[in-house]
Amino acid sequence: MRAELGCKPCLGENDNHAKFNPSASSTFTSSNRTYNVSYGSGALTVLLGRDTLRIQNVTVTNQEFGLSKNEPTQPFYYADFDGILGMGHRSLESGGMATVLQGLLQQNQLAQPIFSVYLSREPAYNYGGELILGEVNTQLFRGDILWAAVTQQRYWQVALDEFAIGDAVTGWCRQGCQAIVDTGTFLLTVPREYMGSFVEAVGAQQTRYGYEVECDEIQNMPTITFIISGVQLPLYPSAYVLNNKGYCMLGVEATYLPPQNGQPLWILGDVFLREYYTVFDMADNRVGFAPAV
Repeated sequence: MRAELGCKPCLGENDNHAKFNPSASSTFTSSNRTYNVSYGSGALTVLLGRDTLRIQNVTVTNQEFGLSKNEPTQPFYYADFDGILGMGHRSLESGGMATVLQGLLQQNQLAQPIFSVYLSREPAYNYGGELILGEVNTQLFRGDILWAAVTQQRYWQVALDEFAIGDAVTGWCRQGCQAIVDTGTFLLTVPREYMGSFVEAVGAQQTRYGYEVECDEIQNMPTITFIISGVQLPLYPSAYVLNNKGYCMLGVEATYLPPQNGQPLWILGDVFLREYYTVFDMADNRVGFAPAV
């Protein structure tokens, strides 16, 4: 989860997206500075500017953000979104840009210094989930919230005690593992050094398109379990297998970031977050998980 706010595309020619027109805003100012932004699936160059940011009843004045002028066709042109709202830590952002989270806090726009995320298991064009600023919605989860301390403020990153496949603990985290909680990653990612063992253990076959499984075998596949803060967070095969009109693939890939501090690195992307309502606590520097409804 990155820290920057970006409008994509904001300038230039692109009829596939809504665009921000700086000349139509009386409050926009340009810094005439540019920098490069790299994401897990692409990179672009942005021009920095400032304007008023409004999200429903929340307003942040003089918010700095990046305006994309030129960007690669993949993946941005074909994406459904017109911009990227980064909710990561300050240490991740580029160009000295103040984050939206900092602006929300400094301008007293949040009832509490938290935000939470709910991702629908059956997203539609008009509803894919909810980003809730300053509070939690108790209607969207069951039970208590499990809290885990952030271990590195570059990302919303927590320690993973262990990982199990079926009833067997793998031992992959006996020397420690780290897990980044990231709404910007669609799949669940497994440390590259364990990807082959994971695929074999769940009974998938690698193809040119990914890791295929027989759709009628999903119910027989093992549950995978993340152990965080001593608590088991299971992910059932119906969650980590994606069924696209009768063609079934693992919603899993190898982690594309290098390991940190010598510990295997996982990314708990949307495949995981659809099952767990997630709370990001900026005051106590922790992440909370609860089973989503």
